[in-house]
Amino acid sequence: ETAYLIVNGELPTEAELKEFSRKLTYHSMIHEGMLHFYSGFPSSSHPMAVLAAMISSLSAYYPDCLDRNAPMDLHVTRILSKVRTIAAFAYKKSIGQPVMYPRNSLGYCANFLHMMFAVPAEPYEPDPLVVKALNQLLILHADHEQNCSTSTVRMVGSSGANVYAAIAAGVLALWGPLHGGANQEVVEMLQDIEKDGGDVARFVSDIKD
Repeated sequence: ETAYLIVNGELPTEAELKEFSRKLTYHSMIHEGMLHFYSGFPSSSHPMAVLAAMISSLSAYYPDCLDRNAPMDLHVTRILSKVRTIAAFAYKKSIGQPVMYPRNSLGYCANFLHMMFAVPAEPYEPDPLVVKALNQLLILHADHEQNCSTSTVRMVGSSGANVYAAIAAGVLALWGPLHGGANQEVVEMLQDIEKDGGDVARFVSDIKD
């Protein structure tokens, strides 16, 4: 509903939401040929470099995006759906595990967690609490106003470049440590707190001092 609202400017009706959800489910696969790209990246590759490259490459698989007069709805839906598959596959390749294909029976966030953490050797069911937390995090990040990456997407899009190129440019802007890269620094800070014994109160007190 949040994605639909931001893309279309209004909340969906029940029928519109059902159709939008269906499209997000059935556009989650990426072209099998794209798996070869992952083999070319070193396992140490930064995930943002892989994400931007893979999103940009989608324009080669959907050349109708080069028609500036073509409807954008389908391309936007493809990006929203496939970006989690692209990110999860990048993670799997970086740790040497086989990729896990999306499951149409799962919702958006549950499917992403499945592709990230499931393995072929045993069944995996996403933790409902983690699914809820991830869903709320994505909603919070969605309404981020006119930030650096949003401005970048609009700037590149204003040139008439295809939507995949514009979104890839936005990903690269997001990579910066003063923008989306700040999230990575927060994760590293939390890991440091854990390594230091997990005394959150002392850490906060040190910051205040």
